[in-house]
Amino acid sequence: MHGYSRSFTFWFTAKKLDLNGFVVDFSSLKPLENRLKEQFDHTFLINKDDPLLNYWEKLHDLDALDLRIMDNVGMEFTSELIWRWANEYLQNKDKGRTCCWKTESKENKSNKASYEKIPDWFKS
Repeated sequence: MHGYSRSFTFWFTAKKLDLNGFVVDFSSLKPLENRLKEQFDHTFLINKDDPLLNYWEKLHDLDALDLRIMDNVGMEFTSELIWRWANEYLQNKDKGRTCCWKTESKENKSNKASYEKIPDWFKS
């Protein structure tokens, strides 16, 4: 077992700037930051089909680790996941004025991936 430090980068766009001249006011992203921390900060990530899942769950129950079970722990899936989270948040918060069009997830300089897509609801 070993751990990695994950970092994330988000790219935003807007149909128009807000009243303060921002695409996205970064101080308003605290709920997204909290969701990222809840999922990835000092947690133990495994795929839902991990053959040792029962053992990891027992260790979690003993408070030996803070388990997060994911469909896929890879950087590609993580980039798509955080893209979805960002857009769920922004669509609700800004009522379609803004979106996240790209994300990048990185464990280290040689293990990173990005996901890029304009949400359908933003195109109209």
